[in-house]
Amino acid sequence: MFKLVVLCVVVCGLFAAAPACAETIFISNEQDNTVSAIDGATLSLVATVPTGRRPRGIASSPDGKFIYVAEGDDNRIDVLDAAHRKVVGQIPSGNDPEQFALSQDGKRIFVANEDDNLVSAIDIAKKAVVNSAPVGVEPEGMAASHNGKLVAATSETTSMVHLLDAGTLKSINNVLVDPRPRSVEFSPDDKTIWVTSELAGTLTALATDTGKIIGHMKFAIPGVEREHVQAVGLALTRDGKRLFVALGPANRVAEVDPANLSVRRYFLVGRRVWHVALSPDEGRLYSANGNSGDISVVDLHSNEVVKSIPSGRGPWGVAVTP
Repeated sequence: MFKLVVLCVVVCGLFAAAPACAETIFISNEQDNTVSAIDGATLSLVATVPTGRRPRGIASSPDGKFIYVAEGDDNRIDVLDAAHRKVVGQIPSGNDPEQFALSQDGKRIFVANEDDNLVSAIDIAKKAVVNSAPVGVEPEGMAASHNGKLVAATSETTSMVHLLDAGTLKSINNVLVDPRPRSVEFSPDDKTIWVTSELAGTLTALATDTGKIIGHMKFAIPGVEREHVQAVGLALTRDGKRLFVALGPANRVAEVDPANLSVRRYFLVGRRVWHVALSPDEGRLYSANGNSGDISVVDLHSNEVVKSIPSGRGPWGVAVTP
């Protein structure tokens, strides 16, 4: 046992100050109709799982046992067994599921039905859509509050953030933001809603209770044309002190200080970065790079990109299990 522990520390320590031996990184490959599984200890591809057509949104169940994948062209959510790395179930999702969010208790999935301009609530145990509500045109980003009371959605064409009651999906507020909002997240205390806008290359902070804009910033990278700086996926640490934004064809991930909306640093990653996710210990950040067919591994202790790992064609979403 002692030798096994030492080996784990040595291997993981090559890339991060805190070992992350047990974790597995799952990547949805939009063009291959697969999910890649990457071992966190060796940072190597260990499995490629066939899925439905056009997998994009991906997330882990709270206990890490299952991976849920939105299959946009098959109108369903595939359920993967994380340990055995195979599809073990399917859940109807409504038309064209895009991104989605799980409730904190893991019992419901809130999904953006892009073609129907709806947000749907799925009961996982019943494997059925139990409620839906109209939102703006082309809903994309989805987030569920930590207190279980609220759901936030973005609509790309309407350029709005929609706040809904998590139980009833009744509309609470609709807020106009910058063009083509892509991703949305609640702060750890649920007091702030963060939203990225792809076409404007911006990040906006909204007060959850009023919907008022309380912060706004525009990304600009020296030497990169402005139209290539497109803010898409985002990830926030559990303490709310580090926020990461994928910047699309700029091939960068920005680290933002949420307290003053300033850029601490840019990480140069693969081409056309879509989404990012943190490791369970928050010692690493993983980015899905759609045009280079790989993921980038960022060590958040040394603040360096330490590895690029081939994934598949069109990697889009990232989920990590312990």
